[in-house]
Amino acid sequence: MSFSNLNEKQQEAVNKLDGPILILAGAGSGKTSTMTHRIAHMVESGIDPYRILAVTFTNKAANEMRERVEGLIGSTGGMWIMTFHAMCLRILHMNADRIGYNSNFVIYDTSDQKTLVKKIEKELGISDKEYKPQMLLSVISRCKEKAMGPEEYREVSPESARSKAVYMVYSEYDKRLKENNAMDFDDLLLNCMKLFEADEEVLVKYQQRFRYIMVDEYQDTNHIQYRLVSMLAEEHHNICVVGDDDQCIYQWRGADIRNILDFEKDFPEAQVIRLEQNYRSVGNILAAAHSVIRNNRSRKRKELWTTKEDGEKIRYSRLESDKEEASYIARQIGWLARDGREYSDFAILYRTNAQSRLFEEALSMQGIPYQVLSGMRYYDRKEIKDVMAYMRLVVNPADDLSLLRVINEPKRGVGAKTQDKIAAFARVRQQSMFEALSDPDGEVLETLPGKAFDKVKEMVECITLCRQERENLDVSDIFDELLVKTGYLKSLENDKTLESESRIENLMEFKSVIADYEKSTENSSIDEFMAQLALAAEVDNYDDGQASCTMMTMHSAKGLEFPVVFMPGMEDGLFPGSRAFDDPASMEEERRLCYVGMTRAEELLFLTSAELRMRYGRTDYTRESQFLKEIDSTLMTGDAVYQPRKGTSLGVPTGSRDGYAQKPYKPFDAMKYARMDTHKKSQGASVDLAQGDRVFHKKFGEGLVIESAGSIVTVAFDSVGIKKLARDVAPLEKL
Repeated sequence: MSFSNLNEKQQEAVNKLDGPILILAGAGSGKTSTMTHRIAHMVESGIDPYRILAVTFTNKAANEMRERVEGLIGSTGGMWIMTFHAMCLRILHMNADRIGYNSNFVIYDTSDQKTLVKKIEKELGISDKEYKPQMLLSVISRCKEKAMGPEEYREVSPESARSKAVYMVYSEYDKRLKENNAMDFDDLLLNCMKLFEADEEVLVKYQQRFRYIMVDEYQDTNHIQYRLVSMLAEEHHNICVVGDDDQCIYQWRGADIRNILDFEKDFPEAQVIRLEQNYRSVGNILAAAHSVIRNNRSRKRKELWTTKEDGEKIRYSRLESDKEEASYIARQIGWLARDGREYSDFAILYRTNAQSRLFEEALSMQGIPYQVLSGMRYYDRKEIKDVMAYMRLVVNPADDLSLLRVINEPKRGVGAKTQDKIAAFARVRQQSMFEALSDPDGEVLETLPGKAFDKVKEMVECITLCRQERENLDVSDIFDELLVKTGYLKSLENDKTLESESRIENLMEFKSVIADYEKSTENSSIDEFMAQLALAAEVDNYDDGQASCTMMTMHSAKGLEFPVVFMPGMEDGLFPGSRAFDDPASMEEERRLCYVGMTRAEELLFLTSAELRMRYGRTDYTRESQFLKEIDSTLMTGDAVYQPRKGTSLGVPTGSRDGYAQKPYKPFDAMKYARMDTHKKSQGASVDLAQGDRVFHKKFGEGLVIESAGSIVTVAFDSVGIKKLARDVAPLEKL
């Protein structure tokens, strides 16, 4: 095999097959090409494909890697190239019985998790307004990422009403998952690790199978993923990890940058290879990105370079308002498109999804087509969730959550009280609700009202039939049976509204999804199809062939590239976010995110900020982002970034175009608004406040808690905007 298309460092990485190796691959340095050539070289060198495991984070990345390997060597015969979750799912399906699950377990997505937690809170008498399901699930997820069960959580948490509520919900949540023969996404990783720890025979089996392991995006691995690959590589040490510590931007969801920074401590004999030649961006963009990221202390030394020309300078504009910022970007796209660029060349990368609305309006006014990588996914639509719940019952009749979703969809006269009665019968009989309803003695079914009896019986018989015959039916056949015989399709047809027509169209599109799956799979099955759907990720929805401008968060853009990139909202408090100013580690992650955003650009990079921005219903003056001030000014053109003037007392520095404005930018001063009367105890000191709570302040009126961290509570008040308050003295009353 010829490696003439690879540079010297890439060839070094490809030829090093045995032992631990760390490939530090900078942005746009040909990481995927290096990995795929290395895998192909392994096979060419006589290594059995069956012995090779390559894991990454998204289906899109895994599919691309598999296709490129097949393009080099043909069939990948027995090789595993997949995401971490897909790897764990496959291992668990083959060994679930060893940790107390049936092999037909189902996977709960975020919507299912929220439904289950709300149900648990209701049964435990816990207010879902005081303890929001999303907050509880976030805590549970963080616990699982650290392999911390409910009991361990209770031991390490200080006693409070909040920690007690989390413990009670977490304990019951774990119990219900097991009863429903279900796992959430965190469980896929955690239970696979538990399997390896509890069953040495299984661990040794996979250690012997996977003698060569490659891990992509290693900087994004969390504690569980780190443990999984460490255990698999423990015997042979033939592990190659590829990543870039400068692009570790997911610490907020568990990624641990120490995994890549400490790789050489874990494997002292490891060889480190740096891929620093960038094939994506022009010289000025690379130099500007480096001038930002070099301010981070927790990073490995590297500096990207390119043989490309310097290109145009970074264009920076300071606009009067957030609306003018959106209009400016839309105008720039329109002008560049008229000069010959395709709409698909453009990307608008913002820090938060909330910024997208103004850009959607501005692009629409200019007649510019766009796609937004956020919002409701196709698979999150009600009708799709409903039919997937029916299909999950075919796979796993123990799934009470799916049954509760569809037992009255379409309407069958089974209200909440009747559902509670069925659940109570099932608990007494130690059965799932579906098993209780389908029991031959008919005792539970016969307790239903007359109208409900016939319709529920039809539904149960339909699901039972599909389940019995699922080995003999195509997935599309099962889909058709469920749509027709449960009455779901007929209900939509009888509705005769535009909404119901749209729902039917979406269901027919879902049938196209099934058809594509059946065409691409030799031995299709409903079990495998449902597992694949459960692993679908939002980033996989990006369509790079669509003739439209793309809008997404910088987090979503990782791994993508565009000829022209716009990064709006370059303001302190927005990017970097206000929380980062109190935490050096958070500031470094924000800086890495800025680096990722800048290095998505191939040819042109636009940075913008707004002097006035409306957030949480209040318009405030802003200060330019400190990241703008870190960029080498010789690499930028357009509006000058404000720098404080020495030896002058004229005006007030705000970060506006001329450095001055009528109103000063002032960071929120928590103590200014705190009640200093120590003789009176505030409500805030005794009330447990969490994000999303509505509160009342005697001076500022009603507001919404947007952050509660330590001794500080940040509230967006209806009348005066955002205030940071000291929890111990602020007169806050929870509503």
